[in-house]
Amino acid sequence: MTLLLALLLSACQSPIRLMPTPVSFRTGDVDPFAQAGAKLLGTEVPVLYVTNRGAVIEKPEPIHSILPSERLRMGVAHVRIGDEYLDWETLHRLSTSDDADERPLVQLESLEQMASLDAKQSFSDSPSTQAFFALLNKTLAASESQELVIYVHGSNNTIPRGAAQAAQLRHFTGRRMVVLSFLWPSAGSILKYFTDVGNAKASVEPFVRLLELLAEHSKASGINVLAYSAGAQIVSPALAQLGQSARPGETREQLRQRLRLNHIYFAAADIDTRRFVDELKLYVDLVGRVSNAGNLNDSALRFSALVNRASRIGRLDRSDLDAEQTGFLIDASRQYDFDLIKVDPQSIPKLPQRSHAFWYEDPWVSSDLLGLLLLNAEPQRRGLEVQHADRGARYWTFPPDFDLRVKQLFKPAGELQSGQEAGLSK
Repeated sequence: MTLLLALLLSACQSPIRLMPTPVSFRTGDVDPFAQAGAKLLGTEVPVLYVTNRGAVIEKPEPIHSILPSERLRMGVAHVRIGDEYLDWETLHRLSTSDDADERPLVQLESLEQMASLDAKQSFSDSPSTQAFFALLNKTLAASESQELVIYVHGSNNTIPRGAAQAAQLRHFTGRRMVVLSFLWPSAGSILKYFTDVGNAKASVEPFVRLLELLAEHSKASGINVLAYSAGAQIVSPALAQLGQSARPGETREQLRQRLRLNHIYFAAADIDTRRFVDELKLYVDLVGRVSNAGNLNDSALRFSALVNRASRIGRLDRSDLDAEQTGFLIDASRQYDFDLIKVDPQSIPKLPQRSHAFWYEDPWVSSDLLGLLLLNAEPQRRGLEVQHADRGARYWTFPPDFDLRVKQLFKPAGELQSGQEAGLSK
């Protein structure tokens, strides 16, 4: 069984290379970096980070452990694409074409911790936390969208990997969106999956606190969350908890406006189907849009369902739901902005049959995600096609001409005039 686990979850194990260029940018007709500003056009892609990992040693630099902590450590992750010999012209070519050259490595060079906030410490009593949020707000003010994207990685992850994937996301938004990586304490080993499950559970409260801090002290016009794989085990219960956090006398609409949660995107979500649906009920009306993208052939989630003895929402099996849960899921897909996105290897060219990492490995799926984040586009406008299952559930698929549709969607974005420059400099 150990060997089988290693084989099935090995998709998360390879070094991080620059992901394939999203199909929307492959022809060169749309340059996502056109409005980024010269300050951002380089191979360095810093991103913000927050972690609840404990530290074995605090000074001179924290040495992080795989043990969860109630303390939030915040700072800047300095990530570089390629080595010192890679120039911007080459990176730009690789990022705006279907170039067959080997993709450069994406590597974390250093973590610059700026703040450390204890669970019992208030924002007003932490000057370092205030400085971190001042940097966040400065960066948001200079960005084109002024929205924040939080990336919550999956299991079998390390700090370098989580930071590198967040940097990929920032890079392919044309450096125009501010990205923050929530680096929860995954053990970074395929053999410690259940350690990660326990650590994910212990990370829910710290993540709730992060969202509350962002709602109160950031100037983000909207807060988006990308939850990948086991990251859903943090994001889903955290949102459910926030859905029950109304202050005395506060209405649902006031709570919605205070939290400013925009797009929540679950990619290959490794969380119990029944639990996800029950938690969705508590927050679906408080966010702009919830997307659940899944591959029914996902081998990692197939194994997860086996060892957890329950289906995963990223590989939806409606037979696990009772009548009330099924009814709610159908209603949510039709009446709320809850989108079930079928990532079908039979419909998407070159998508591996058992893909678990499709959000960054497949140029069609990554283009769809960017259409959501950059353009706030609903599924139909992003080029997806609506389908109806039995009993009326609605879901979305990738049509054969999706690549042409999504290229048309992005053309106006490439013509936007901004002139602003967004950078992570103090």
